[in-house]
Amino acid sequence: MDARLTGLRIHIGDREFTACWQADAPQTVASLKRLLPFRTRVIHVRWSGEAIWAPLGDLDLGVGYENQTSHPAPGQMLVYTGPLSECEILIPYGACLFSSRAGQLAGNHFATILDGGERLGQVGEHVLWHGAQELVIEEGD
Repeated sequence: MDARLTGLRIHIGDREFTACWQADAPQTVASLKRLLPFRTRVIHVRWSGEAIWAPLGDLDLGVGYENQTSHPAPGQMLVYTGPLSECEILIPYGACLFSSRAGQLAGNHFATILDGGERLGQVGEHVLWHGAQELVIEEGD
């Protein structure tokens, strides 16, 4: 079975990316699909390295650890569902060790950016120097 499920669009500011759901995280994917289209804002990470993140506060996705990692590659989207820190989405664009003020975290790898990933570094730098950008996650074609 292919570990990827296609049909996802990611918008960060004025940039659009195509992505795929990760079949290795079926509960996380199902929970996030119920929220689509999902809109929030991303800011630059504080502790994790080269990544942007969307703090989601006390959002409860109803899932625990699934397909989790602390060392995501650029374009591997993670969601952290607790309990050490708030719920959040992390999108790395370079070297990244997922962490918070509580220490190292492991997030569920729920999607991977397939097309346009080479532009993620530009997006990350833009967020770092110019501030928060809108993030939209929606079903694609």
